[in-house]
Amino acid sequence: MTNTLFRTKKVEQSIRDTEEPEHALKKSLSALDLTVFGVGVIIGTGIFVLTGTVAKNNAGPAVALSFVVAGVVCALAALCYAEFASTVPVAGSAYTFSYASLGELPAWIIGWDLVLEFALGTAVVAVGWSGYIHSLLDNAGWQLPAALGTRDGAEGFGFDILAAVLVLVLTGILVLGMKLSARVTSVVVAIKVIVVLVVIIAGAFFVTADNYDPFIPKAQPVPAGDGLHSPLIQLMFGWAPSNFGVMGIFTAASVVFFAFIGFDIVATAAEETRNPQRDMPRGILGSLFICTALYVAVSIVVTGMQHYTMLSVDAPLADAFKATGHPWFAGFISFGAAIGLTVVCMILLLGQTRVFFAMSRDGLLPRFFSRVHPRFRTPHRPTILLGVIIAVVAGFTPLSELAELVNIGTLFAFVIVALSVIILRRTRPDLPRAFRMPWVPFLPILSVAASLWLMLNLPAETWLRFGLWMVLGFVFYFLYSRSHSRLGREEEADSGRPGKPPGPAFR
Repeated sequence: MTNTLFRTKKVEQSIRDTEEPEHALKKSLSALDLTVFGVGVIIGTGIFVLTGTVAKNNAGPAVALSFVVAGVVCALAALCYAEFASTVPVAGSAYTFSYASLGELPAWIIGWDLVLEFALGTAVVAVGWSGYIHSLLDNAGWQLPAALGTRDGAEGFGFDILAAVLVLVLTGILVLGMKLSARVTSVVVAIKVIVVLVVIIAGAFFVTADNYDPFIPKAQPVPAGDGLHSPLIQLMFGWAPSNFGVMGIFTAASVVFFAFIGFDIVATAAEETRNPQRDMPRGILGSLFICTALYVAVSIVVTGMQHYTMLSVDAPLADAFKATGHPWFAGFISFGAAIGLTVVCMILLLGQTRVFFAMSRDGLLPRFFSRVHPRFRTPHRPTILLGVIIAVVAGFTPLSELAELVNIGTLFAFVIVALSVIILRRTRPDLPRAFRMPWVPFLPILSVAASLWLMLNLPAETWLRFGLWMVLGFVFYFLYSRSHSRLGREEEADSGRPGKPPGPAFR
């Protein structure tokens, strides 16, 4: 049984699967498209909110260094993703990578987790986008009926029509083709980056040097707590992080790290890239570098405009402009955030459907969802299914009740990919690698350690939710996926052992 749970899928077989006419995605993306996707999903409301919030609560002006630290941690993971995506240019990202190195069950676990994470993230972003649009409509004197407005605080029936419509429209764009998705993303990301650059340049004129004093505030210990809201490392070892000071920089880094989540989604588009061996490393690393630079610049500007102790928590950047006597920038920033969230939502949905499609093509999910559209060459069935489900979730669920994005899943994926790089280097040294991560195994091990450290700083309730979802995944795997695995049935056929007839699920 152990052999079947950890059977690996050869890289050559994964690549051959992408050439089957009924299950082949259209190759249309360039390095620029991938970079735009990465920048589009990484830069969201975090750049407008998280920078000032963490500066006030955790690191002061030194939050700029926190972004650098978080960027380095992500860069370690990005190097692992770049090697794998260029070596195994197949849809599925961490799921596909782990299937080639760790085995079927670990691959299922990470794929199962990513599907939930991307779905939940898409719904959260859609509801957040709806909130910004409502704010802009209110400024213009327009209001939607209460029953079709935001679900937060609503009494009786309520459906967030804007959030649901956004998801459905983006679903249609993704069905029509990756090139159209890339064009829409390019336009939206261009607008978003322009807004960010205008904020940085305009804010630089209102910077006061005294606001940077002290650049690294005096350390303040955090009172020890208990319960599920406390970090796991605190419950296990009694260690509590500190705010401000040198350690505060690292505490803040564990928070702002999640503003970088998204570059790994670029790897899910490897199969739809014209030259993945060359373009995947450029897209992944390029988008990460651009976003790190923008995050650092914004954090320097916002802490220079207003002393970190005076920054607001809800809208620090917008309120910093108000404090300098330029309130119209608040509306400008809201516009930029609304535009930015549109493409974040689309790329999260893109990543989820590609992971779902890859798992379906391997038989771990029903093969019905692995057939591509005969004209657009996109995985239209899982895209439509997941788009409708997420639209309903986003429409009926208040933002206050939506669970936070399962960040632990992303960090877990980082750990899996880093370990996979080490394993595949040893088991398949013959594979052609267009991009090779330097200093293996030292850097992958460092990436694992950094990810595990951030995971331990997550609340215990996040670990609990992660565990419950994994238990459900194990049940599904042993009841369905293990017996329908395409790799397992091929092994049975090759060995001559009797097995279930192929049937529709295998064809």
